[in-house]
Amino acid sequence: MTFYDRFSTPMRFLRNSSQIIRRRTWLIGALSVITVAGALAAVNYVKIETEGAYRIILANGIPNHPTGRFPNAHNPNSISAQNYNFRVAVNPRKAARATRLSMQDFGIALNGVPFDPFTAEFWKRDRSSGWNYAAMTGKTDLGLDMNHAHVQPNGAYHYHGLPTDLVKGDSPSRHSHLLGYSADGFPMYGLYGYANPKNPGAGIRKMRSSYRLKKGTRPGGSSGPGGAYDGTFVQDFEYVAGLGDLDACNGRDTLTPDYSTGTYAYFITDAYPFIPRCYRGSPDSSFERRGMAGGFGPRGGRLGPPPGGRPPPGGRPPPRR
Repeated sequence: MTFYDRFSTPMRFLRNSSQIIRRRTWLIGALSVITVAGALAAVNYVKIETEGAYRIILANGIPNHPTGRFPNAHNPNSISAQNYNFRVAVNPRKAARATRLSMQDFGIALNGVPFDPFTAEFWKRDRSSGWNYAAMTGKTDLGLDMNHAHVQPNGAYHYHGLPTDLVKGDSPSRHSHLLGYSADGFPMYGLYGYANPKNPGAGIRKMRSSYRLKKGTRPGGSSGPGGAYDGTFVQDFEYVAGLGDLDACNGRDTLTPDYSTGTYAYFITDAYPFIPRCYRGSPDSSFERRGMAGGFGPRGGRLGPPPGGRPPPGGRPPPRR
């Protein structure tokens, strides 16, 4: 059964944006066409089907809304169509233990654009340093647009936070609508949930994460960048159980408009961690990055900054490449 089908033209037409633009006379009537800084850019494709115990999500990663200008001063990459083939469980189950998210996409929006909480930028350009620059705290400029998104070196547009254009219809007076699915199959929502997760009639409130900035200063010298914990790095934050509405994976057991008998659900918050950093279920292997040859999951890997080398001026990461 097809759940959501934006466009049924074969994927081979979506690999070349210039080809799509040349064909625009017959595509525009059937597709969502986006603009980049006012110019026609490409077309959105996403198809979600249920096959047995799984949802199969095919997409080209082109959003169905306007984007910022790419390349830009802090993100030198151009958006290009991808070839995503994701699989998520229709009836996911919570695992005995949470699974920590590695450097991969957390989930996929209903428009076919991935959610990716991490960055490829590290202190001293060294992945082994243990200090990963945060994308959404306002301390580091990674060229994000109005939808809190930017572009990987392989052309993949992806969200680092709540996509503004996808939640325009949300309201503090009602539960956020379904944004997409995580790699473990559980649903993802925006800012608003039921005040009482077991009682929709108890009102609505903005979901609060249970993370906060650590107190004190980071280790310095060869062990760390030093300075106060101010949100520059992912490692500046700590989880405090019960501090907010959500657990360590930014989710909770709750009723939702889409799951009247209840489900575990993730929320994209306006404070750290923004996008969850762990799974309460078992993530499907289709979300693993497998380099340029691809696999069942998305084609094209993330190209991070080279290891070692001198840190950028002021301790800031270089533009994403």
